[in-house]
Parts: sequence; structure tokens; C-alpha cells
Amino acid sequence: MYEGKYGPHPVRSLVDAWDAHLFIQAALKDGSAKAAPGTPEFRVALRDRLEQIKELVVTQGVYTLSPTDHNGADERSQVMVRIENGGWRYIEPK
Repeated sequence: MYEGKYGPHPVRSLVDAWDAHLFIQAALKDGSAKAAPGTPEFRVALRDRLEQIKELVVTQGVYTLSPTDHNGADERSQVMVRIENGGWRYIEPK
């Protein structure tokens, strides 16, 4: 549907946007960020909540964030694949 409306474009940005939505949703799900959106207090509360995310499954892997690790991807987010017959084939670790 997207390409039908906008033409052929990579959909990577849509995947990134969806994952960002999942991170924000996880950080705000319990309502702990009580400050008004757009304020410095809200941004600090949001950052603090994001840094507490554990085992969040998104389209590109499983993430656990902390104050010292804002990437958070673990080994489940990194796999080897081989392109065969125009498709992806997962390579089992040895």
C-alpha cells in the first residue's frame, strides 16, 4: 500500500519508526512520566524510563537498555544469514 501511494522506496524508516513507537509505549505504559510532555522534566522522566527497559522485543531484536547502554541489543539481535534463491536463509550457530 505504501509503495502504491508513494512509489518504490525503502521501508527501513517505517520499521525504525515502529520500533521507536514500541520503545516509547514501553517506557510510558505505567504512566510514571507525570510531567507535561515537552517539558525538560518530561524528557528526563522519559529517558529514565527508557533506561529501565528490559527484554523489549521489537522488529529488529531484543533490547535491554541502561544508563550506560543506550543501544541495548543482545546476541539475539545479531544473526548470520545467507542469500539463497533470492531469499534469506538463517545460518545456525555452531
